[in-house]
Amino acid sequence: MIRESSETDLAVSAKALTKRYEGGRIAALDCLDLDVEAGAFVAVCGPSGCGKSTLLNVVSAIDRPDSGTVTVCGQELTGIDNREADLFRTSAVGLVFQLHNLLPNLTALENVQVPMMAAGVSPQERVDRAMTLLDRVDLGTRAMALPPVLSGGERQRVAIARALANRPRIVLADEPTGALDSKTGQRLFNLLVELQQDSGTTLIVVTHDADVAARAGRVVHMLDGRIVDETSSR
Repeated sequence: MIRESSETDLAVSAKALTKRYEGGRIAALDCLDLDVEAGAFVAVCGPSGCGKSTLLNVVSAIDRPDSGTVTVCGQELTGIDNREADLFRTSAVGLVFQLHNLLPNLTALENVQVPMMAAGVSPQERVDRAMTLLDRVDLGTRAMALPPVLSGGERQRVAIARALANRPRIVLADEPTGALDSKTGQRLFNLLVELQQDSGTTLIVVTHDADVAARAGRVVHMLDGRIVDETSSR
């Protein structure tokens, strides 16, 4: 059962998170603590294999920690089952992946509607909201295109529109510009930040890109499953 938390000023409150793989030999997360204020923009940096993506997976309830607690958008996720996790993601979380994960046999318009179908949004509202989002990411004229005929930057813009479809309170982006050339990636990242600022959504981005991290209000550095340092622009 998902339980409400009293820490409503925090988008994320993680305490002593531990996640191990390969029979416990590898600690992807090692007693990690992290608080993120609602509406913040946080970049998570560190070398490959340090636990960045695992952290996003736990915060989005894709993975469960072996120990510790995590509360996201006022909901305690510890111990929830798969159905509750799906409901939580549908209602509260937008996910943007490096490789977009669009359904190749659906148009851009249909891909953006997929999360809304899971949320029970009416067909007409799905279409209207999806078109508004595609227009917002400058893809209104490409609404009927299938992913294979879209460029890499266009596919990632569709993925951003899809992530925002259910008006999430938190957006989690895992190397969203990593598969793009630098110019396209910078333009796409500018769009993601602009949308986040307009909506007041909490944004947590995993990145290796120093230019991306420099735009964040707070940068968290990870190593061996732990947060070892952080900086803030405030």
